[in-house]
Amino acid sequence: MTATDRSIELIQAAALAAADKLAHDIIAYDVSDVLSITDAFLLASAPNDRQVKSIVDEIEERLNKELGAKPVRREGDREARWVLLDYVDIVVHVQHSEERVFYALERLWKDCPELDLPEEAKATRGKAAEHAEATTAEQDGDLS
Repeated sequence: MTATDRSIELIQAAALAAADKLAHDIIAYDVSDVLSITDAFLLASAPNDRQVKSIVDEIEERLNKELGAKPVRREGDREARWVLLDYVDIVVHVQHSEERVFYALERLWKDCPELDLPEEAKATRGKAAEHAEATTAEQDGDLS
């Protein structure tokens, strides 16, 4: 079994919305062979809580406006460290960068096929590491 066309359409729209709000390390997995409750997962991260919320809001707005999709469940919104949007066909995880490293969802789903994403979303790969390096360099400069 593979992700449906509808699931892929939702994943691609969500990935573009996340990229537009400067999410880091956007990746999607086809989990339909190992989970019966959903077809695909989208993972994205951001360096702060405000940006996590912004990404989540943009994904939700874009999927509703463009594809008429509304999440059946939204969790983690209050803390904005790990927000989950459940659209039944897909589940979107937007995590604070620290949670992304700690929980390492990619390791859990590494055996599942990666879904192809738009170029804008692929371009976000490695951005979390770049941001961390820039932040560290900036802080080191402040201490000097």
